[in-house]
Amino acid sequence: MRFPPPGHFRTAATFRAHLRELGVDFDCDDSTVAHGALAQPIRVAGKTLDNRFCAHPMEGWDGTEGGSPTAHTQRRWRHFGRSGAALVWGGEAFAVQQDGRANKNQLCLHRDSERDLSLLLTELRAGRREISASDDGVLIGLQLTHSGRFARPLGPFAPKITQHHPLLAKKYALPATTPLLTDTELEAIGEQFVRAAVTAERAGFDFVDVKCCHGYLLHELLASKTRNGTYGGPALASRMRLFERIVAGIRTACPNLHIGVRLSAADVAPYGKDESTGRGTALTDQGIDLANHHFNFLPDATASTLDLDEATAFLQRCTELSIELCNVTLGSPYWNPHLQRPAAYPPSDGYLPPLDPLHCVATHLRVTRQLTQSVKGMAFVGTGYTYLQEWLPHVAQRAVANGEVTFVGIGRMLLSYPELPADVIAGRALQQKRLCRTFSDCTTAPRNGMVSGCFPLDPYYRALPEADHLKQRKRDQGT
Repeated sequence: MRFPPPGHFRTAATFRAHLRELGVDFDCDDSTVAHGALAQPIRVAGKTLDNRFCAHPMEGWDGTEGGSPTAHTQRRWRHFGRSGAALVWGGEAFAVQQDGRANKNQLCLHRDSERDLSLLLTELRAGRREISASDDGVLIGLQLTHSGRFARPLGPFAPKITQHHPLLAKKYALPATTPLLTDTELEAIGEQFVRAAVTAERAGFDFVDVKCCHGYLLHELLASKTRNGTYGGPALASRMRLFERIVAGIRTACPNLHIGVRLSAADVAPYGKDESTGRGTALTDQGIDLANHHFNFLPDATASTLDLDEATAFLQRCTELSIELCNVTLGSPYWNPHLQRPAAYPPSDGYLPPLDPLHCVATHLRVTRQLTQSVKGMAFVGTGYTYLQEWLPHVAQRAVANGEVTFVGIGRMLLSYPELPADVIAGRALQQKRLCRTFSDCTTAPRNGMVSGCFPLDPYYRALPEADHLKQRKRDQGT
């Protein structure tokens, strides 16, 4: 069964009727307004930002093996500038040490990183000048990460885990004898987060994101209810202890640097492909208590009843730590990508969506709305908008105007159509042929050892040798 994509609906009325038929709890405006709600300035982290668009962090799998950017990376950062988004969230997932990289071409901390990061900022600002946007109304951050369970710095998996999880161990064939990171090793990684923050500040960044999402190290540590020692256990305060240690270290070393957090606020069970249908199916097992083995890890295929108690408590503590920015996401690209990144077409190692992706968009919008209402003093970035295609501005405008979200986060759409935020703000018609249709080539390519980019719609990537290799690989894999 194919689900009708949002672009199938030609009017707001027919799209709204489809939403009502699905029973999802979000709506869209009939039209968008130039310099309307999405162009409203807002004061955040010591700056008045020009608009309500945010560029999500995205890895390009296109750095050098030493951790430096290449021409591909520089072009992507220039496009972040051309977007006109007033909040640039990390631009890139930047590993704080070599063995914490998710792939061998991920940018990471090394002795020349200040120079590298300064270069990327130069590219971003050049992109802003190309669309006559000033540097005054933009806030730029760097996402700091350690991939933990999903580290593969040389290619093969080289996991660094904080707890044993029977379901994830089964999914990824991880031996039960895999050692856990010790408290001392975790503290050493925490110091690397601080060193990376110092480097980011020296390069000229306004803030850093201490990344707690998608199953990577700090997210898994927040989930480590069965871990013994200082940094795990039933109490959330214990599982937050390393995060708080990192924040305190950054505050001491960089008192003028702001801090944000990208948080997987909730999760559902891991999914895999049903070989008979090609669709995703939940990999729940009898006898495994998911709630005690993961951060809000619920076996709910519709993602409609997510428990936000711990996420809310975590974020309320963040406000006490003077953290003003949270980028809300859900799930993991590894074990339930249909929730984490709603799409019509799966990557080569994925599965067809088990339900209409608009249900998952609705879950993202609902969770962000609930957190916005529950946690005061925090600016929230929402996720899940790219799948909306033509209707992205209509839904985003309504959400911002109603106070359901502070910033609208855009990820994959900026690969195919980086100027979309600037066009929406100016009231220009959308360039239909550049809209991301969620073909997932930007994920399939790196999963097969190639750089990430929009191969179907961006002429730059379509002209690369990898484009033909990607087509052949997809044919070989039957995708």
